[in-house]
Amino acid sequence: MVRVSSGKESHARKKRLFKQAKGYRYGKSKKFEAAKEQVYKSMAYAFAGRKDKKADFRSLWTIRINTAVRSFGLNYSQFIDGLNKSKIGLDRKILSELAVNDMEAFAKVVEAVKPALKKA
Repeated sequence: MVRVSSGKESHARKKRLFKQAKGYRYGKSKKFEAAKEQVYKSMAYAFAGRKDKKADFRSLWTIRINTAVRSFGLNYSQFIDGLNKSKIGLDRKILSELAVNDMEAFAKVVEAVKPALKKA
């Protein structure tokens, strides 16, 4: 049986990997094994970073809402409870944007929430 060389495929694979490893320091951009390890590790970091970014934004929105709501005499957990009881379907991103950019609209939302809290 004839031996099959996989030179083209191997070269293309290495070329693709080195393209991803471009800009890494020292041997991580020149040596195949080191480049492969670093690219895989970088992909893992990027994946985790995308997940962390979502959590960071959610905590930022929570902080903004809490700060804005405290000026109306409520805290964050009371406000969110009131939103749920009054069936107002605004998410935290929109609420934080209202709190930062449109305080009048946010004040109306808070005033709509307060009666639902007094019922309980």
